[in-house]
Amino acid sequence: MDTFARDGLPPRDQWPDLLLLDGPERVNAAVELLAHEGTAIANAWSYDELSERAHAIAGSLEIEPGTRVLLHAPNTAETIAAWFGILLAGGVVVATMPLLRAGEIAKVVEKAQVSHAIVAGALAGEIGPLDVRVLEDLPTSGSFEPVDTAADDVAIIAFTSGTTGVPKGCMHFHRDLLATCDTFAKSILDPQPDDVYSGTPPLAFTFGLGAAVLFPFRFGASTAPVAKPPDLLETLRRDGVTTLFTAPTAYRALLREDVPDSLHTCVSAGEPLPAGVSDAWYEKTGIRIIDGIGSTEMLHIFIAARPEEAKAGSCGQPVPGYEARIVGENMETLAAGEVGKLAVRGPTGCRYLDDKRQKVYVRDGWNLTGDAFSMDADGYFWFQARTDDMIISSGYNISGFEVEAALLEHPKVAECAVVAAPDDERGHIVMAYVVASGPVAARELQDHVKERIAPYKYPRRIKFLDALPRTPTGKVQRNVLRGRAS
Repeated sequence: MDTFARDGLPPRDQWPDLLLLDGPERVNAAVELLAHEGTAIANAWSYDELSERAHAIAGSLEIEPGTRVLLHAPNTAETIAAWFGILLAGGVVVATMPLLRAGEIAKVVEKAQVSHAIVAGALAGEIGPLDVRVLEDLPTSGSFEPVDTAADDVAIIAFTSGTTGVPKGCMHFHRDLLATCDTFAKSILDPQPDDVYSGTPPLAFTFGLGAAVLFPFRFGASTAPVAKPPDLLETLRRDGVTTLFTAPTAYRALLREDVPDSLHTCVSAGEPLPAGVSDAWYEKTGIRIIDGIGSTEMLHIFIAARPEEAKAGSCGQPVPGYEARIVGENMETLAAGEVGKLAVRGPTGCRYLDDKRQKVYVRDGWNLTGDAFSMDADGYFWFQARTDDMIISSGYNISGFEVEAALLEHPKVAECAVVAAPDDERGHIVMAYVVASGPVAARELQDHVKERIAPYKYPRRIKFLDALPRTPTGKVQRNVLRGRAS
């Protein structure tokens, strides 16, 4: 067995306290999720057909248990089959967003010591010298005996960017994949076999993984994958989607469209859901959007509310199985109404891959999510702000440092600083303040960034300055720039 992932787990005394659910000591999550009948992929494959494809892929990989396998492809039925195939073979899924460029993928590959890859043919050019299998060429039938994995074997390494731009790998076990189904999905969504799940988040986001794979397949429902966000409305109508996962930006856009009557459950995450959007959606559809708070480190949503119990503008209450509180600098619990750090614990939790930031995220057994919240007298949690410099735009986490690094590669950028600027449609956008060493247009810099990192990270607004504001010690005053941006 390849023990790299297990060896990279943080020391046990740095793990969060885990409120584990009852379950077997040995389980392969893929086996559990595929153990149903009926339709798995809407208007496409049954559970038996999906399972046969997944087993065929598992047999073709020829990997040791524990091998990290990069999965770089859009949300399609074939991608889902590959995801299951990797787990059935005992591998560890390392999924990356289709928009990422070669340099960004290389960081993930290096950190997770990835040796194998399954990649969509159109994206193969972004992958380095790995054992690459093209998604479209994978076998569609064959038999394979699933690997007998332990419940606490690493199943996925989900990467999230930090404010420094250095990727953090969040390791989640087979039992964790099932636990998020048996907490948030079961308690808040109440999935039924005739439900059809869909959404825009890619599988590389754990929000999208839950929406497209974990939640429907845990309860024998079906999924309708969306390969590209513009295809969302067509998918909703064609496949009779009942349960939708997307960001507030998409709900704003859908307010202008005729959505199908099949919808009965809508979930928002990735960025705060404005009360105005929530109320407008309810007025249009009669559906109250479930606004959850989750993180890649925790795997999925841990604070939410059933629609009939929701308060517009609030993220809700801790999902059954989780505990949450608002704490001060010394981890003391703050009174109702006070703003502090959100601390949470439950059956899932942060375990970074060989990363010193483990001690920052986990403190006294609690996960500190990097969010500032308050809690009202009824126990509802209200988002206030990020406690770090991450930019959240349309549900994407964007590292300002990474955008700055891309801008500084342009020969006419002498200095720059990137901050979040409020935006009615996207919540926030990336704004760059640039000190140029010669004549250069904003559009040229935007195109320059798009060529180097994922296009969604480019600065949508650029302002040229003669000099950046700095402290007496020379540090850029980003708080001043954020004030100007607002």
